[in-house]
Amino acid sequence: MSILEQLEQLKAEAEREIKEASQQSKIDELWTKYFGRKGGELTSILRGVKTLSAEERPAVGKAANEVKVFIEELFAVQKEKIYQDGLAAKLSAEQIDVTLPGKWKAPGRIHLLNITMRRIKEVFKGLGYSVVSGPEIETDYYNFEALNIPSNHPSREMWDSFFLREGLLMRSHTSPSQVHVMEKQEPPVRVICPGKCYRRDAVDATHFWEFHQVEGLLVDKNVTFSDLKGTLELFAKGMFGHRRRTRFNPSYFPFTEPSAEVMVDCFVCDGKGCRVCKNSGWIEIMGSGMVHPRVLKGVGYDPEKYTGFAFGMGVERIAMLTYGVDDIRLLYEDDMRFLSQF
Repeated sequence: MSILEQLEQLKAEAEREIKEASQQSKIDELWTKYFGRKGGELTSILRGVKTLSAEERPAVGKAANEVKVFIEELFAVQKEKIYQDGLAAKLSAEQIDVTLPGKWKAPGRIHLLNITMRRIKEVFKGLGYSVVSGPEIETDYYNFEALNIPSNHPSREMWDSFFLREGLLMRSHTSPSQVHVMEKQEPPVRVICPGKCYRRDAVDATHFWEFHQVEGLLVDKNVTFSDLKGTLELFAKGMFGHRRRTRFNPSYFPFTEPSAEVMVDCFVCDGKGCRVCKNSGWIEIMGSGMVHPRVLKGVGYDPEKYTGFAFGMGVERIAMLTYGVDDIRLLYEDDMRFLSQF
């Protein structure tokens, strides 16, 4: 059988086999049969063209190339057909039955810290406070010196800070925000300043290097410690329930004088004593005090004319006390088993 006859026979056989192929795997198999580098039927014929005589070579070479192009076109057409048939079958199988009930999608949840922050804001907005924010990167002046904490003051150890380049640090409390507000606004001032803070604390059940605080400030004429007590008593009732009682214990903060820790009777045991309040019947919720005259003087307020009070609370602490969370790390681990409870 001459080579030309072999080519005609190969062409007819390839056309039949390729058109009958209905799966991509079969197409791949036939491609190897005809065009494989080792043992491919058409490949072998094409390689044999160079062994022919000069008279036979042009005609056979032309016929071989024509058969090659013809078979390649067959493969292209059949591949597209197999793809389109498969796509049609898939689309048919995935048709939407509009009579079926819709799929329920679980709604997103508000994070426990955001729930707590919103409640705090709502209480103080009801008392006439505005909400302002301040920068998370502060200068040493605003984070310490403007709050009556000079560079050699031992109380700096209370705020173990993340320092950046010289003179800048991640704020270790939201108290600097009150300085920014007072520099821009004449009294009366009545604001709360929520935001993130950063300290070099070892992470454990009650400490985390990143946390949230809400700083509160009121400055006006004739503001007294009684006004501070009345405000925070209203906050405690609005946040924890109308039955709550408050107690103020003497404390120390460089930017307030006098200073006090604010306690609320335990809302778990109603002051009888339990694990949450360490059997004391009272829970500390924040620090507070009258704004130090040096802080007022530093922002251009006359401490003989104006007085004010400030307070600050940890949002994580409020959330943990309110919802009975015993480990602050749960608030940051994105564990849906925990978060889905709130």
